[in-house]
Amino acid sequence: MSATNVYGILSLIFWSLILVVSIKYLMFVLKADNKGEGGILALTALITPKNNVAPDKRKKFFILLGLFGTALLYGDGMITPAISVLSAVEGLELITPLFKPYILPITVGILIGLFSVQRYGTSAVGKVFGPITLTWFLVLGALGIYNIIDNPAVFAAINPMYAYHFFLENSFNGFMVLGSVFLVITGGEALYSDLGHFGRQPITLAWFYVVLPCLVLNYFGQGAVLLKNAEAVKNPFFLMAPNWALTPLVILATLATCIASQALITGVFSITMQAVQLGYLSRVMIKHTSEKEMGQIYVRSMNRFLMVSCIALVLAFKSSSNLAAAYGIAVTTTMAITTLLFYFVTRELWGWGKFKALSLAVAFLIVDFAFMGANLFKILDGGWVPLVVGIFIFTYMTTWKTGRKILAGRMAEKVIPLDDFLKQVAKENPNRAPGTAIYMASALRNTPYALIHSYEHFKTIHENLIFLSVVTVSAPLVEAGIRFEVQENGMNCFTVFLHYGYMEIPNIPKELDQLQIGCCTLNAYEATYFIGKENLIASERPGMAIWREKLFAFQSINAQDATTYFQLPRKRVMEIGVQVEI
Repeated sequence: MSATNVYGILSLIFWSLILVVSIKYLMFVLKADNKGEGGILALTALITPKNNVAPDKRKKFFILLGLFGTALLYGDGMITPAISVLSAVEGLELITPLFKPYILPITVGILIGLFSVQRYGTSAVGKVFGPITLTWFLVLGALGIYNIIDNPAVFAAINPMYAYHFFLENSFNGFMVLGSVFLVITGGEALYSDLGHFGRQPITLAWFYVVLPCLVLNYFGQGAVLLKNAEAVKNPFFLMAPNWALTPLVILATLATCIASQALITGVFSITMQAVQLGYLSRVMIKHTSEKEMGQIYVRSMNRFLMVSCIALVLAFKSSSNLAAAYGIAVTTTMAITTLLFYFVTRELWGWGKFKALSLAVAFLIVDFAFMGANLFKILDGGWVPLVVGIFIFTYMTTWKTGRKILAGRMAEKVIPLDDFLKQVAKENPNRAPGTAIYMASALRNTPYALIHSYEHFKTIHENLIFLSVVTVSAPLVEAGIRFEVQENGMNCFTVFLHYGYMEIPNIPKELDQLQIGCCTLNAYEATYFIGKENLIASERPGMAIWREKLFAFQSINAQDATTYFQLPRKRVMEIGVQVEI
C-alpha cells in the first residue's frame, strides 16, 4: 500500500469521526430526545401527531420511514455483537495457529456469556465493564503513540486534501473503500439509541475527552505501522503491539468488543420499549433495572432473540471478513433516515428556518449517501441479511399498529358509554349477584365489553362493580398515599385508577386487598376479575390484506396475557371472549 493511499484513508477515517459522530450526532442529533429517550424511534415519536390526530401524507411518510430505520437497527443489533466478538477472538490465531479450530466455539461461548449477564441491568454491567472500557481506550491510545513515535508525519493526514486526492487517484476503487472506512463510525446510531441509558452529558464528555482522542491516535498508529511494513495490512491492529503484549491485547480486545456489543444490545432494548409504548409491538415483559434512569431496562424475549440470531450468524458466516460483507447497509440506511427525520424536527418542532435546516441536512446527507452507496455493493455478499430482517420487523410492527387501530374501530361499534350503561342498568333494575366483580380496561369512558356481553347473556350484574385502569407513571416508585384514585359512580359502582412507577411490577390483588371502597372492605382474592378476550377472524372487510390479518391474529394470541402481567389469581379470572372480524 502506497504512502499516499495510507494518508488518504487516515484522512477519511479522521473526518468521518469528526463529521458523522462529533458534529452530526454529538452536537445536533442527541438534542432531539423524546422525554430523555434517544434513537430513531424517539425521532419518529417526536413527529407523530398527539391525541390520536391522523397524520397528513407527508408526516405519515416520515413516520413509516422512521419505522423502517428502526427495524433495520434490529438487524444491526444481530450483526454487531457477532462480528465484534468474532473479529477479536480471531486474534488468537496470531498467537498460535493451534487456536484456529476453536475460534467459533470460543466465540459462541463468549456470546452466550454476554447475553446471560444482560439481566443484571446496564448499571450493574457498567460497574464491571466501565473500568475495562477506560483501560481499553487508554491502551488504544498508548499503542497509537508507541507506533507514531517512529513516524509522526502521519498526522499530516488530518489535512482533508489527502482524502480528496485519494478519491482523484483511485476513482471508483476509492469510493468502494468507504464501505470499509464506515466501520469506524458504525456506533453513532447506537450511541444515540443509548441516550436514555446514560444521558447526553456523560456521552458527550466521554466521546470528546477519551474515545475520540484514543481512536484517532490508534488509527494513525496503524497507519504508521503500514508505512513501515506494508505486509501488516492483513491485521494492522494486533501487529501494532510488541510480541510480549499480544496475548493480553487479544484478551482485552475480546472484553472490549463485548462492551461495544453491549451498546447495541441495550439500544435494541430501548427501541423495543419505545415500540411497545407507541403501540408498534405487543406487550412484553420489561424489567427496569434502575431507580434513577427510566431508560435502563432488560427485555428477556428480545435478549434471547438477539443471542440466537448472533450465534446463527457466527456459525453461518464463520469469519469476521465474511460477516463484514453483511455489515453496514442497515446502519448507513438508518443514519440517512435519521438525518431526514432530524430535518423534520428542526423545521416543525424547533422552528428553524428552511435555509438553515436544509443546509445542515444536505451536508449530512451527502456523507450518509456516500457511505450508503459504497455499502450497497455488499448486498449480494451478505448485506441482504439485515435488509430481510428489517423488512420483516417493519412488516411486523406496522401490522400490529394497523391491526390495533382496525380492532379499536370494530370494537367502537359495540361499546356503550359507561354513563349510558349505568343509566340502563338503573332503569332495568336487574338481579345483583353477591360479591365483587372487577372489570379491567385501559380507558374507562366506555363500558368494558366484557361487562356488556355478560349482561346481555345473563341479565345480571354483581352487587359491587369496580372498573379498574392501571396507569404507569414516569417516576420509579409511587408512594402509597397516591397509589389509588377512586371515583364513585353510584349503585355500588366505582372507577379505580391504580398507579404504578415504571420500576414496579404490577400486582393488582396485593394492592387492592383490604381497600376501603364505599362502605365495604374489598377482599381482592375473593373478587372475580373479568377480562375481555378478542378472537380475531381474518375477513374480506376493508382493512388489511388477509395474510396481514392472519399475522395480526397470531400476534394477538402470542402477546403476554393480562392475567400473568398483572399477577391475577387465575382461579378468579373470567375471560369473556368476543369474535371480531378484522
